[in-house]
Amino acid sequence: MRLIIAAAAALLIAAPSLAQAQQKQPPQKGPPPAPAAKPYTPIAVNIPPPINDPSFEEFRKQVSEAAAKKDRAGLTRLVVQQGFFWEGENGDQADKKKSGFDNFAAAIGLTGKQPVGWDILLGYAGDPTATPYPGKQGVICGPADPEFDEKQLEEVAKATGTDPGDFAYPLDETIEVRSAPRADAPVSEKLGMVLIRIMPDPKQPAPKPDQVPMVRVVTPSGKVGYISADVLAPLGNDQICYVKSADGWKITGYIGAGPGQQ
Repeated sequence: MRLIIAAAAALLIAAPSLAQAQQKQPPQKGPPPAPAAKPYTPIAVNIPPPINDPSFEEFRKQVSEAAAKKDRAGLTRLVVQQGFFWEGENGDQADKKKSGFDNFAAAIGLTGKQPVGWDILLGYAGDPTATPYPGKQGVICGPADPEFDEKQLEEVAKATGTDPGDFAYPLDETIEVRSAPRADAPVSEKLGMVLIRIMPDPKQPAPKPDQVPMVRVVTPSGKVGYISADVLAPLGNDQICYVKSADGWKITGYIGAGPGQQ
């Protein structure tokens, strides 16, 4: 099973979409209320298959071990020394005067008093999917983006008064929707591989440290329910990029704003 990163889970639970947050609205306390629940057309989604390369699987295990131990020296050996790129909103944000590891650490958040990047990296390393990066020969980036009809999503978002960024995709072929934000709550509906609308709930209590968060959703039938955060992933994830050279796989780039910048 693909692993959802911690930052993505937090985004799914509490944050309004970026587009909504950027809209000019009168001053108010808290985020704007989410649009009302209503039915929408199911949009089929497909997740690309895992990379079929045993050496890539072994490399991901090495990254996982380094992330779990917060081993900077071990991780440094898994990142290119030179040529690291960081594709942000304004182009390549990598500092060419710094090492590949220093740029990667800044992008994913391995610096500061509370470096969130280690847990996030652990999630990325658990994902076996990736797709080629256009314009960079031999470079692949993951997690791979899901495949779906983007035009259809725009139409659904317009019909529901939401934003495409308010939708997530399932990581399993069958998803159980529960009637309350508890893992043992009754199952109210089961969903397949379709995009699912996220309906942030600011009043939902924070989960305990040993609990997987529950995400409030609106299913295509228009019903409100809750899904475990570890079987959902938001659209538009940041990506880590890899390249295979003579001495094995290396982390060679990052795509996105990065949790280290938020």
